[in-house]
Amino acid sequence: MSKDSNYDASSIQVLEGLEPVRKRPGMYIGDTGEYGFHHLLREIINNAVDEALGGFADTTAVEFHPDGSVSVFDNGRGIPIDEMPKYKKSALEVMMTTLHSGGKFEGQAYKVSGGLHGVGISIVNALSEKSIVIVKKDDKYYRQEYSRGDVKTPLTEIKESDLDNDTVKALIKEESGTAFTFKPDHKVFGDLTFDFDRIKKLLRNYAFLTSNLHFKLTDNRAESLPTRYGFYFDGGLKSFVRYQNQAHNPIIKDPFYVIGEQDNIQVEIALQYHTDYHTDILSFTNNIETKEGGFHETGFKSALTRVLNDYAKKNELVKGDKSLSGEDVREGLTAVISIKMSSEKLQFEGQTKTKLGNTEVRPIVETIMGQALQSYLEEHPTEAATIIQKNLLAQEARLAAQKAKETVQRKSALEGASLPGKLADCQSRKAEESELYVVEGDSAGGSAKQGRDRRFQAILPLGGKPLNAEKNRLDKILDHKEFKHLLIALGAGVGDDLNIEKLRYHRVILMNDADVDGKHITTLVLTFIYRQLKPLIENGYVYVAQPPLFKIKAGKEITYVYSEEERDVKVSELLSENKTYNITRFKGLGEMNPEQL
Repeated sequence: MSKDSNYDASSIQVLEGLEPVRKRPGMYIGDTGEYGFHHLLREIINNAVDEALGGFADTTAVEFHPDGSVSVFDNGRGIPIDEMPKYKKSALEVMMTTLHSGGKFEGQAYKVSGGLHGVGISIVNALSEKSIVIVKKDDKYYRQEYSRGDVKTPLTEIKESDLDNDTVKALIKEESGTAFTFKPDHKVFGDLTFDFDRIKKLLRNYAFLTSNLHFKLTDNRAESLPTRYGFYFDGGLKSFVRYQNQAHNPIIKDPFYVIGEQDNIQVEIALQYHTDYHTDILSFTNNIETKEGGFHETGFKSALTRVLNDYAKKNELVKGDKSLSGEDVREGLTAVISIKMSSEKLQFEGQTKTKLGNTEVRPIVETIMGQALQSYLEEHPTEAATIIQKNLLAQEARLAAQKAKETVQRKSALEGASLPGKLADCQSRKAEESELYVVEGDSAGGSAKQGRDRRFQAILPLGGKPLNAEKNRLDKILDHKEFKHLLIALGAGVGDDLNIEKLRYHRVILMNDADVDGKHITTLVLTFIYRQLKPLIENGYVYVAQPPLFKIKAGKEITYVYSEEERDVKVSELLSENKTYNITRFKGLGEMNPEQL
């Protein structure tokens, strides 16, 4: 093996300042797609919320501007603007231009915060075309501007009249505060724009999680009047659970709630069961949503399973040596878990903070949750019996579903010998090149079979309306003939037993009629996939075909349009050109000839 003789010290590159962020943004914000793009804004909002968690602020405002920039304001203490002797720069400039700088390392400036790594504001600065920070302290306003991590203007005192938008002008009413405006770099993120509903949900969640904190959201990007929202909730986590359960029928009127503290870790939990079957557990650490869970969720689940089993056995609600599983006690459960702890000790897995890594949190959550739930069950025997009955029905359904899953998996394992009779399979056995078209009814299936390329395209007709997977347990769903056929065709199992490596097709395409019924069927099948085959969606294997609603023929020109609005636009064009035309409305895919399909 030859070796490069020129590999010496001159080959080693050291990235200075914020250069590492611009070279490898995904290392710091997860990716440069929708997630990473919105992560920039979350970092700045989190800084504002941290001021409130520390007791220094009661208002956070976010405002979107027409040029693609966004402003975040808080009425906290204001980022320090005095000089740091070691760097001969203001603290603001050091924080904006230096990785791992901030007030969250030793736990002095912030006892509780969502920030940890000291890179949030500097990363946003590095990945923004422009960043403008305005700080108010001692009745004076200070401004500094940056671009792609570089300082563009010195820190300068400005006049009140120089404040240029509503969110920034909010500083006028406050003793102190910070307004941060930034525009993400199009060289990094392309033409992505901020999703208003996504940020609205984030601020709503924060309002549930943080008492006495007002949130304001304004969108000035439309030509019409601005869109404005405000959030403030007195009920805390109990209000949060009720909000999550709006679309469900709770079996307990008032949510269970506990708040406690041990070893300087505060634990707050609210939960409520409903008559539906899916589980919704949201967890947060210092107001940061931990979508991948962590040891606080593990402690919660352990306490829930143990305490409900102990109560059921003690009161002879379960027979013999049977026990409720974790799956049984979580069916139909909505829960919110929020812990707050010293930012100095906080350990997130990764800069994007999606999983809590502090092992010491598990026994604390388990103890606080366990003791409170045990007392609640003893003091509320009627509610306790209702919950246990719900758990027992879930156990019965789980055992029935397991038998049904075994049947599906056994038939799937037999490959072609037991594939559904209506499936017109493809010739290829390579999943990465194979497509399965799931179509509406035998008529559409017949047309699709004629129009396909049998080398790699398979067709599976589904008859009738599928079951609603949101409203039915897995045992009922697996007893549904059409879904059973789909699972056998896919060959990868279902639910917790899904093995994505056994999937027979890497493109599953839902192809239904363009009318309301077709859209309803698509929604029901997507719901089933989301609830029981979610890894297919997460791996990008699920598609929805969009058939045209009308065919417009003008002479030899044929145009397919997908909505009544598109039809009207095209007709207007043809009328302005004085062309005669003919419109055909497709009643269904079965009407199309193979070439059209």
